[in-house]
Amino acid sequence: MKGIVLINLGSPKDLELSSIKSYLKEFLSDDYVLDIPKLIQRVLVNFIIVPFRSSKTKKAYESIWTLKGSPLIVNTNLIAKKLQKKMNLPVEVAMRYQEPSIRNAILKLLKNDCDEIIAIPLYPHYAQATSLTTHLEVERVMKDIDPSINFSISSPFYAEDGYIKSLSESIKNYLPSQFDYLLFSYHGIPERHVKKMDPTLSHCLINKNCCSLNSKAHKYCYKHQVLKTSNLCAEELGLDKDQWGVSFQSRIGPGWLQPFTDKVLEEFPKNGIKKIAVVCPAFIADNLETLEEVDIRARETFLESGGEEFTFIPCINDNDIWIDFLANFIAE
Repeated sequence: MKGIVLINLGSPKDLELSSIKSYLKEFLSDDYVLDIPKLIQRVLVNFIIVPFRSSKTKKAYESIWTLKGSPLIVNTNLIAKKLQKKMNLPVEVAMRYQEPSIRNAILKLLKNDCDEIIAIPLYPHYAQATSLTTHLEVERVMKDIDPSINFSISSPFYAEDGYIKSLSESIKNYLPSQFDYLLFSYHGIPERHVKKMDPTLSHCLINKNCCSLNSKAHKYCYKHQVLKTSNLCAEELGLDKDQWGVSFQSRIGPGWLQPFTDKVLEEFPKNGIKKIAVVCPAFIADNLETLEEVDIRARETFLESGGEEFTFIPCINDNDIWIDFLANFIAE
């Protein structure tokens, strides 16, 4: 029998400062996330970022935490519950960092007599800090438990018809009848990550049109894939080119993909764009980056800059069309 494990990035287990610190330390100590010399990474994480950032991160989580816990884990569990009912197969939830762990999720499936494990990283687009590190961790855990286990890991689904239709339908459900602009805000990554994932070492970010020129680099290029998702959704929604655009949020330091979401939002009202809607397709389930960074802080930035209406469009979460797609995607 097949068993499915849905994998998301991770969350603190509770709002205790120790839990926040534990999550930040594990996440930022991953060499595929903070890819700098190990000694510098350890000093930066253990003596600067975790000590000085954890209190601020705790306040951010407090603003979106639910009675049932972390929104990311709650929403991912809702997806798993619907998917299990749809497929009539065991489904477990795991996080790349913290709990529930990938190891425990797999052990539960094996205990449930599953002889084939299908791992589904819930990242629509490929990036070393999400897809690659999760893939490697699944392989490591499988090898550690039992190298003979039959398992597979799904690929990103950024351009799959079912995903695009479910995302577009979700946007339609929240898009106001009158708006000036739809902004697709994606989690940012350093430009060096894009270049490092380019198997040709000669295509990504070499020129302005690299994302529209055919290349085998696109299979691993985050920027190309988010632009593809946005274009397909805009077509599905029937939007004109001047009605939508792409930006990147959550940057840390220089050298990250641009334009930056907060800077774009500051400029919109100056250019007569005062009624906007924002969607975050890099995420399947709502979490800190969507609920706090966008629905709270980005909203404040836009309105304080002279904007009039800000519509936050939730992630697809357990949207029925998405669940239908996910079931077909796994079955194929």
